[in-house]
Amino acid sequence: MIGTIVNTITIVVGSVVGSVAKQGLKETYRDITFIALGLATLMLGANASISYMSKSAYPVLFIISLAIGGIIGTALDLEGHLNRFIAKRGGESLATGLTTGILLYCIGTLSIVGPMMSALNGDNTFLYTNATLDLVTSLVLAASYGIGMIWAAPVLFVWQGSIYALSSWLGSNLISEPLLADLSIVGGVLIFCSGLSILKIKDCKTLNLLPSLAIPPIWHAIVAWF
Repeated sequence: MIGTIVNTITIVVGSVVGSVAKQGLKETYRDITFIALGLATLMLGANASISYMSKSAYPVLFIISLAIGGIIGTALDLEGHLNRFIAKRGGESLATGLTTGILLYCIGTLSIVGPMMSALNGDNTFLYTNATLDLVTSLVLAASYGIGMIWAAPVLFVWQGSIYALSSWLGSNLISEPLLADLSIVGGVLIFCSGLSILKIKDCKTLNLLPSLAIPPIWHAIVAWF
């Protein structure tokens, strides 16, 4: 778990330092930071989806996942609940920041495979690499959205901790290569949607699409069963 702990600490440190830096930034510089963050998020999301598209055994699964997940998320009004909760504590824009941060921190090869390698082989290389990337990301996010971004740290800890625990219990068969590919495609689309929201091009209600990430594991479990 040391790798996950280090990864969590880097997000806390990055969020604190970034929020302090935000206080000294003029509004003009904050605006360009938002633009840079939005463009970077678009590129990261697009790259994740496109890179894994050819590795998927079910090329249309991500479409089905987004449709079903979006319906479930909309019915539960996940976006509305989070926005109302955060608006009372940190402002409406923080919801976009947290959604983006959580997706960037948690949905990626390093953040998924890293805890598995740590649990199965005692190898924290992926997690340390992810921690370095998350340090930079959290600095930028906190400089844009403020100290409230620190709440993404416990989410990452629970996410990676759960994967670590399941890997220790189930062994190396927890996440197959095809499942990782499908998760990365869906996750990439959600990250891309966050970029659109940051740039105020289109509010895709990204949080309502989060249940889409549950569809690939369910599908692969059904296929494996039969």
